[in-house]
Amino acid sequence: MLKKISLAVVVLILIVVALAAMQPDSFRVQRAIAIKAPPEKIMPLISDFHQWPQWSPWEKLDPAMNRVFSGAPKDVGAVYAWNGNKEVGAGRMEITSMTPPNQVGIKLVFLEPFESHCVTDFALDSKGESTTVTWTMSGPSNFMTKVMGLFSSMDKMIGKDFEAGLASMKAAAEK
Repeated sequence: MLKKISLAVVVLILIVVALAAMQPDSFRVQRAIAIKAPPEKIMPLISDFHQWPQWSPWEKLDPAMNRVFSGAPKDVGAVYAWNGNKEVGAGRMEITSMTPPNQVGIKLVFLEPFESHCVTDFALDSKGESTTVTWTMSGPSNFMTKVMGLFSSMDKMIGKDFEAGLASMKAAAEK
């Protein structure tokens, strides 16, 4: 009986490993919102990490989070590192590219709860009195991400956070 149970566990593990291996090698999460404000009013909310507490969905999860700002005060070269509770983990962001008032590129490194390297882009597209802000995060899917993807996608895990963050950004920009 123990032999059958052990064999079943091994087969189950092999199935999970095989299914995980078939998952995509990268992920992409994207959300957009229309904001009734010019890009010049929205851009500072993104390109100055000191402004992120106004709209970032993760800032509210740990008010006692340790934040360290370094590099340039804002725009390209600005760095924001954090270390917080299990809800926010630890990591580092650096603005690596910027085309005012239309684009901000950020290198994002998560250190905890697990290490991950991603790219985050904000694109601002102005039409009349409205600007569409598109927030995209993409990165490689390592083995653990692929295993997690069997049960829940990155889109499901952080898509709602992007939506909440963009809604808060809209409220801040439209004041």
